[in-house]
Amino acid sequence: MRLDKLLYAAYERRLASSLSGESIPRHVGVIIDGNRRWARAAGAGTAHGHRRGADKIGEFVRWCEDAGVEVVTVWLLSTDNLNRPVAELEPLLEIIETAVSELAATQTWRIHPVGALDLLPDRTARVLKEADDATRERTGLIVNVAVGYGGRREITDALRSLLLENASRGMTIEQIAEELDVEHIADHLYTKGQPDPDLLIRASGEQRLSGFLLWQSAHSEFYFCEALWPDFRRVDFLRALRAYGDRERRLGR
Repeated sequence: MRLDKLLYAAYERRLASSLSGESIPRHVGVIIDGNRRWARAAGAGTAHGHRRGADKIGEFVRWCEDAGVEVVTVWLLSTDNLNRPVAELEPLLEIIETAVSELAATQTWRIHPVGALDLLPDRTARVLKEADDATRERTGLIVNVAVGYGGRREITDALRSLLLENASRGMTIEQIAEELDVEHIADHLYTKGQPDPDLLIRASGEQRLSGFLLWQSAHSEFYFCEALWPDFRRVDFLRALRAYGDRERRLGR
């Protein structure tokens, strides 16, 4: 084995051994970014970058599982991405469909789609629903696949669902407004019943959340990594966990 690989492996082991189980986040969210830039740097087409990025997802989820994370949310496609040219969007949707099917095929993970499925092509929405149905009874790691996801859209959908639910019970708008609180809205989010994300990771060097888990991330810790998503390594993940463990979480206090 080459010396650089030996040194990398030793560093990775040292990082992993330095982590305390008490400092492992329950819920990790990740913005996979940089696939197109990676493809350009490699002199390849955009679809090749998206495929390499999709290959990384399963690895990342396994790293989370090994670390003791309970919930992972992976942002695969935003509502804004749906406006991309058809020549790029159609191959990307096919790659996402394959990636979701492969995640569901692990036999252990619970796949939960989060996003506005009504905005997606019928085939893509069907694949997501089938993965959800096929893994519903599993008790392992929950993997939220965010496809057609936007933070503002999620909050809008939550409020719409809340209003319709209460109106069906005969409540007036005044009664609904009087009872409305944070918990009622949270109970109608795509991630209802799940812990809010403790740690949000974004690859590619961009230092913004772009509306990812907009409501849920009020008290999250953020970690921005310079590596483009296809180049994201386990050591990058371990560094994110180390940074998270070193922080004093005040949770708004």
